[in-house]
Amino acid sequence: MPEFGLLGRSLKHSFSQTYFTQKFHNLGLDDHRYELFELATINELPALLAAHPELRGLNVTIPYKEQVWPFLNEVAPSAARVGAVNVIEFQEGGRLVGHNTDYIGFRESLRGFLPKGGLADFRALVLGSGGASKAVEVALKDLGIGYWVVSRNAMGAGLTYQELTPRLLQEHQLIINTTPLGTFPEVHECPPIPYGALSSQHYLYDLIYNPRETEFMQRGQAAGAQTKNGFEMLCLQAEAAWEIWNK
Repeated sequence: MPEFGLLGRSLKHSFSQTYFTQKFHNLGLDDHRYELFELATINELPALLAAHPELRGLNVTIPYKEQVWPFLNEVAPSAARVGAVNVIEFQEGGRLVGHNTDYIGFRESLRGFLPKGGLADFRALVLGSGGASKAVEVALKDLGIGYWVVSRNAMGAGLTYQELTPRLLQEHQLIINTTPLGTFPEVHECPPIPYGALSSQHYLYDLIYNPRETEFMQRGQAAGAQTKNGFEMLCLQAEAAWEIWNK
């Protein structure tokens, strides 16, 4: 029975199992299954692989997108460019190859979200500096959109939330939340930005898809901003992963 799955620490919020189970059903692949693998640490991965010899592919989520690297035999250019792995390909002989499809999913979803043409006229604020942020940065570079990364801690080429003034918010029309703040069940949390500076000229993209509308998005909507969650990105990156597993 071909098996696929998702690696992470806490997966109660994940939609991946539902997505792939439905996909298998639609394709008539009744012998395929998709499991959730919650690991306390990434060091449990070898034991997991030994216990599941039918594994044919894995997705990787927080906090293991970077920690999984030492367990891989090879890193594909997509993951090397992003600096994070969200897909593991199983090759003959037990070789594990890390890929990144997050940036493909985000790039194509964002392209459809922003007004046609003039993407280079946008400037973005990327909230968060983790593995998901790296994928967003690569996508923004592909689209020619300049950006600042905003983090809790001072970075050499970024901003802290304390440095994020209302004027800076007004000067950056695109704001992307790559943090887990607002994810179910902590739905009342949101990144600490000056929401009073938002306007109808802003576009807020939240990588979170559960809940459908986060506190971050709701505050943007209250100011007249356009908003989008990460569900389409999830679907696009999942389809790209499926292609890798079946190439």
